[in-house]
Amino acid sequence: MISIEVLFAQLPGLRPQDLERWIVNEWVRPDGSAGAYLFHEIDVARVRLIRELRDEMKVDEDALPIVLSLLDQLYALRRQMRELGAAIDRTVSEDVRRSLVAHLTQRQ
Repeated sequence: MISIEVLFAQLPGLRPQDLERWIVNEWVRPDGSAGAYLFHEIDVARVRLIRELRDEMKVDEDALPIVLSLLDQLYALRRQMRELGAAIDRTVSEDVRRSLVAHLTQRQ
């Protein structure tokens, strides 16, 4: 975890008022409280993502909650698909796996 000072050092141009607004809106969820926040790697990545969406992709701040929600859903579904694939690999016979692959490739 890193402190807010380290975060600002790593991300030049990040404005304190923007970060505070993102925390209040719960777009970024560091540990701790105002003045003593600690940021996990995922928080730093989220701040980078928000800045990229806003500054480079010109996503309006009013639209950011929707975009972030959709991205969160996408990442959650990807994680579930990986878990499903791993469960299939652990529990299903090779014949059934081949049948699943054949079925899925036919549909594409």
